[in-house]
Amino acid sequence: MYIIFIQALVLYALSWVLWRIFRQSFAKSALDNIPGPSPKSLWKGAFPQVFNVNAWDFHREMAEKYGSVIKIKALFGENQLYVFDPKAMHHIIVKDQYIYEETSSFIEGNKVMLGPGLLGTLGEQHRKQRKMLNPVFSIAHMREMLPTFYTVTRKLQDAFAARVASGPQEIEVLSWMTRTALELIGQSGLGYSFDPLTDDSVPHPYSVSAKLLVPVSFRMLFPRTYLLSTLVKIGTPKFRRFLVNVVPWKSLHELRDIVDVLHATSVEIYESKKKALREGDEAVARQIGQGKDILSILMRANMAASDEDTLTEAELLGQMSSLTFAAMDTTSSALSRILFLLSTHQDVQDKLRQEIREAKEHYGSDLPHDQLVSLPYLDAVCRETLRLYAPVSVVSRTTRQDIVLPLSKPITGINGQEIHEIPIPNNTNVIVGIMAANRNPEIWGPDSYEWKPERWLKPLPETVPSAHLPGVYSHLMTFLGGGRACIGFKFSQLEMKVVLLLLIDAFRFSPSDKEIFWKMSGIAVPTLAKSGKLHPELPLIVERAA
Repeated sequence: MYIIFIQALVLYALSWVLWRIFRQSFAKSALDNIPGPSPKSLWKGAFPQVFNVNAWDFHREMAEKYGSVIKIKALFGENQLYVFDPKAMHHIIVKDQYIYEETSSFIEGNKVMLGPGLLGTLGEQHRKQRKMLNPVFSIAHMREMLPTFYTVTRKLQDAFAARVASGPQEIEVLSWMTRTALELIGQSGLGYSFDPLTDDSVPHPYSVSAKLLVPVSFRMLFPRTYLLSTLVKIGTPKFRRFLVNVVPWKSLHELRDIVDVLHATSVEIYESKKKALREGDEAVARQIGQGKDILSILMRANMAASDEDTLTEAELLGQMSSLTFAAMDTTSSALSRILFLLSTHQDVQDKLRQEIREAKEHYGSDLPHDQLVSLPYLDAVCRETLRLYAPVSVVSRTTRQDIVLPLSKPITGINGQEIHEIPIPNNTNVIVGIMAANRNPEIWGPDSYEWKPERWLKPLPETVPSAHLPGVYSHLMTFLGGGRACIGFKFSQLEMKVVLLLLIDAFRFSPSDKEIFWKMSGIAVPTLAKSGKLHPELPLIVERAA
């Protein structure tokens, strides 16, 4: 059976390749007239240039040369679009969001790895889940989570203090930010502790697996993109699991084991919550989140929901892995980037420390929610970092029917004629340029590529609000917009500000003697530039702040 399956798979792949070549050779479309970079490969098109850990400069040069709508040649000459035109993005992200859906590979990949949660569903199922989850991320609930944020972050502060007690020390900051982000979502999101945040603690299996999920799945990008949506339709889950076990592919087996650990831990936490809810308020109060964590609130809301709005257990389990995955790597990347920037801009770090200390003198060591989120310079540092260095540079959508995409300003086609709107065929992938939109000089001005927190302390250029960017946060595309905007963006901002409040007050961060290079992977991560290692790390010199 195994040999027959492999033969069928090879035959399918060959047929698919021949069909792609035939379609691109003979089926013409309006996309052929859109300018874009020349493909370096018949096989992979321009993808190796666009999706590359060193692609920062290429993305900037591409945007400056071709403008806000760019044709990207993909596998076997397939046409895709790279878009950061404001009006076009509004149609893709908001107005026509149910036509420009997440790609099949993204949905099926997340469904396999994380379950049928927010990141693994579409259409009505996704809308129903979001309706159930939206109240959980209200400001009222954020206020209730704040004491947990302070408790967790003080453990991080204590760990750093112990390390630098005898003087300045080099600390690998990224791993600590990742551990802290996971513990924050663990306690406030799941009511569960993964990490005591001490130097000598043994990593929880879930923590190890969660950190490996992105790099291991990234190694399987090609089969996930082009094969997974077909493979998941073959046979039963039991049969597909059998195939995963017998296929001699190390990365696939690693991913299988990672997903098994994530799922088993989620089931364990979920069953514990369910048992406590059955036993009553006293049992709930004994748990880590004391019933105020996101999962407990969600489970109670689900129990009270009507039949048509109720989520299945599989969907609830899917939310657990989805929220953890979404909250951990992106937040740790953003926090690490801020600490790195502050280490290289000591004047900004000093000014931020002064603001924090003055606020603490007035409001106490644990700032109340409203005072914390409204600290102007802390907010400016966070906004400017999320603008210039969004953790995720691009997202992809695919059209589910033929549609016309209007533009804010016309582009010039290859034939020399102006293009005001673009007919896009069904099943066309569209890459939304988050980074390109956030750095667009036409919107943000000639200093758009510079990190300047002060830009947020005065009125923004009129070109910013008049662009009508569809982002849910501060005229930025960092957290997207529409029905698939980051549901936890306020949660992320709050935890970032708590971490910075405690760390910058207590410590000074300076660059180490190691050169840092930020990889443009799915989520931006720092590495050592000349070490040859692929392992993400960010060593900084940490000392007690005077």
